[in-house]
Amino acid sequence: MRAMVMLRSNVTLMLRNIPVPLPVAGELLLKVTACGICRTDLHVVDGELTEPKLPLVPGHQIVGVVEKLGEGVTGFRRGDRVGVPWLGGTCGECDFCVSGRENLCDRALFTGYQKNGGFAEYCTADSRFCFPLPEGYPDTQAAPLLCAGLIGYRSLRMSGTGKRLGIYGFGSAAHIVTQVAVWQGREVYAFTRPGDAAGQQFAREMGACWAGGSFDAPPTPLDAAIIFAPAGELVPAALRAVGKGGVVVCGGIHMSDIPAFSYDILWGERSIVSVANLTRRDGVEFLKLAPQVPVRTEVEIFPLEQANEALAALREGRIRGAGVLVP
Repeated sequence: MRAMVMLRSNVTLMLRNIPVPLPVAGELLLKVTACGICRTDLHVVDGELTEPKLPLVPGHQIVGVVEKLGEGVTGFRRGDRVGVPWLGGTCGECDFCVSGRENLCDRALFTGYQKNGGFAEYCTADSRFCFPLPEGYPDTQAAPLLCAGLIGYRSLRMSGTGKRLGIYGFGSAAHIVTQVAVWQGREVYAFTRPGDAAGQQFAREMGACWAGGSFDAPPTPLDAAIIFAPAGELVPAALRAVGKGGVVVCGGIHMSDIPAFSYDILWGERSIVSVANLTRRDGVEFLKLAPQVPVRTEVEIFPLEQANEALAALREGRIRGAGVLVP
C-alpha cells in the first residue's frame, strides 16, 4: 500500500510502498477513505511530541471501511464504515480507566503516534476504540469530527454552561464547536491571528457574534474561553477577557510556555484547566449530537501524496476549516 511515512522528527514525510498490515486479535483492518489533519499531527511531525513510534504513519482522524476482522471482534462486519480517533487503546485496569477517565490512562496508545495511523491506504485499529459514523456525512466531512469535533466537544463541556464563550484560534476544532455552542444558545466571541480578516469573517459565518484579534478585548466580559491555538501567551489574554468565576480551557495537547502574569487576572475565582485526549463516551455523545445541530464541516481536500503540503498549509493558517487527506 501507499503510505506517507515519518522516518524521524522535523523532516518531510516520505511516500513509501509498505505492506498492508494484518489485524491481530481484537483489531479491524480498514481501507482508509479519508483522514483529517490537525495540529496534533504537526506536533508529532515537528518533534514537539517526543515519543513517536518510528518509522510512523501519522494521522488520527480516520474514516475507513472494514476489510477484515481480527480474532474475537464482535459488533462489526465487513463493509461497515467506521471512524478512528486519537485515543487508540488503554489498559482498562488502572484507576483512571475504571473511573471513566480513560483519557488519562498512563498506558494509553494513540493513533498516528504510538500506532500507525491513516496517512495511508490501509490501517489497523483496536475495534473497541472505533466508532460507527452518523449517516449524512460524506467521508471527507466526517473525518474532522473524530478529533477536532471530539476535542472541541470535550473542551466545551469543561468550559461550563456560561452564555458568553470566547474561542482563541479559529481552525478546525473552533469552527465545529462554534456551531454546537450557538445551537446550545450561547454567544461565541472568536479571536484570530491579528489582522486575519478572512478568519474573522469565517468565524462570523459559523455563528460567532463578534470576531477580533487574539489580544483584542471583547465587548463584554466572557463566562469562559477555550484556547485551541498552541500559544501560551494567549492564557493571560484569555484570563483578562473572562469575568469573575470564569474558566479558561486549554484545548491543545501541546502549548508554548505560558508567560508570567500578575495574580489579579486570576483572582476572583477564575480558573485554568487543560483538556487531555478524549474518552469513548465523548465519541458516542458527540457523534449522536452532531447530526442534531447539524454540524457542518468545512474541508479542504488534499491527495495522500500531498500530505506535506497540507501540513504546511495548516502550520501557516491557510486552511479554511479542516484539511483532509484522501488516499
